[in-house]
Amino acid sequence: MSNIQNSKAYQYINDFMYFILKPDKSSKGAFIYCSGVNLTLFLPITKGRHRPMSNPAMRGLQLVNIGVRDMALSSGATPKAVPGINCTDIVPVMDGWFTERLLIENAPDSLPDEMISYCVINLLKKIFNAIYVLQVELPDTLLAPDELQVFIDGLCRKFGS
Repeated sequence: MSNIQNSKAYQYINDFMYFILKPDKSSKGAFIYCSGVNLTLFLPITKGRHRPMSNPAMRGLQLVNIGVRDMALSSGATPKAVPGINCTDIVPVMDGWFTERLLIENAPDSLPDEMISYCVINLLKKIFNAIYVLQVELPDTLLAPDELQVFIDGLCRKFGS
């Protein structure tokens, strides 16, 4: 199993969410994982359609990040919650964002691409599983960031009140 050697950043960004994996120069085969979901933009679909005290977009991102840790461990990498990880140079700084980040060490080459796809698809599944009154057919494959933004925006317009 080879480790990530290059300086390539992997990213998926639109107005609703972002998942970014960027190489960490402190260690060979390590990268910083930054993720976020715009709670404000998801409100037209989430507001009033879930159990109290549980925002589906926030909870969805938390559950996806648990999955990311599991993926890392299963591939032989080591995920670490490290205070002070800096994602501010690559993430939105506007209000309404819930964010999480990790340091992942000893990552195999295949992990970043697998992780991005997993994160995007599963975030949507987690959000819509928590919204008990909407039955929406979600894409099974990873759409381009702008295509997914149009899809989610359409749902917000359709189901927003």
